[in-house]
Amino acid sequence: MLPNSVRIIIYHAKQCDPKKCSTLKLKRHKLVHVVHRTREIPRGAVILNPFSPKAFSPSDRKRIKKRGLSALDCSWVHAKEVFDTSNPWISRCLPYLVAANPVNFGLPTKLSTVEALAAALHIAGFREQGEMLLSKFKWGPHFLTLNRELLDGYAEAKDSTGVVKVQQQFIGQECTTKKTEPP
Repeated sequence: MLPNSVRIIIYHAKQCDPKKCSTLKLKRHKLVHVVHRTREIPRGAVILNPFSPKAFSPSDRKRIKKRGLSALDCSWVHAKEVFDTSNPWISRCLPYLVAANPVNFGLPTKLSTVEALAAALHIAGFREQGEMLLSKFKWGPHFLTLNRELLDGYAEAKDSTGVVKVQQQFIGQECTTKKTEPP
């Protein structure tokens, strides 16, 4: 592990193929701590939750350094159930990013667990740790290439509101570009 790194705790629901699971690969490399009960996620940890109304931002840096960063590795079909349980975590959703993983390549917001964690680490200023996570996958570094402009913009924002503004500007540019491109 890198000095000055963030503790990463992942709830693993055992709903995926163990041979293809990014969480289990990260565990084998001793880069994350895996738990099988949500109550094992530390109180006050920031958990990446796609249903959260608040965006993850650089202002979450102190909290993840102190309490840890968490993600849930479960089927999207069951994710809402897991997140609906009352919990002592701080929920944050990630802003708009495009997946580079082979299952969801090119799809916005359909990130693998490792992509989500690496994005949060990048936004919070722990870029080296995020790059280390992604380096364990052939396609991992491409995630940073695909999302470099957005990740850097989010990392420069002050807080959640700033992250949302960067996201809105990008989506606005994308819509404008698509309208003006010839058919």
